[in-house]
Amino acid sequence: MKRFAANPMTTLEYDWWWGKRVNDNILVSSQESTRPIEEHLQVIPFELEIKLEAEKMRKRKNKAEEDLDNLKTYYKKLRLSMRTARLGKTLEQWRQEIKEENIRANQWEKKFQGARVREDALERDLLKI
Repeated sequence: MKRFAANPMTTLEYDWWWGKRVNDNILVSSQESTRPIEEHLQVIPFELEIKLEAEKMRKRKNKAEEDLDNLKTYYKKLRLSMRTARLGKTLEQWRQEIKEENIRANQWEKKFQGARVREDALERDLLKI
């Protein structure tokens, strides 16, 4: 045991305070508050696992957002190409367009038949001469 030698500058109160201060700084282990080292070591892998899982989820979310952006871009391009190719019509619009085209085709067929009749008449007239 060490003995504290008081010099003439120290007082009894100082000696008492010094002894209390030193003794108060010494940590006394309590069996109630201590955990086995295995528990401390198990916390680290669990926290790492949570962090890794969170990182995987973050990457999946970023990938999903990127895929969604790609799909939006593809959809916009598809709609534009459908409009330029005139494919973005409803069924009723297509039926109407088909009717109009059939009417035009019939008109051209009648004109063609009329031209054919005139051509035949001209040929007969030429043969008569």
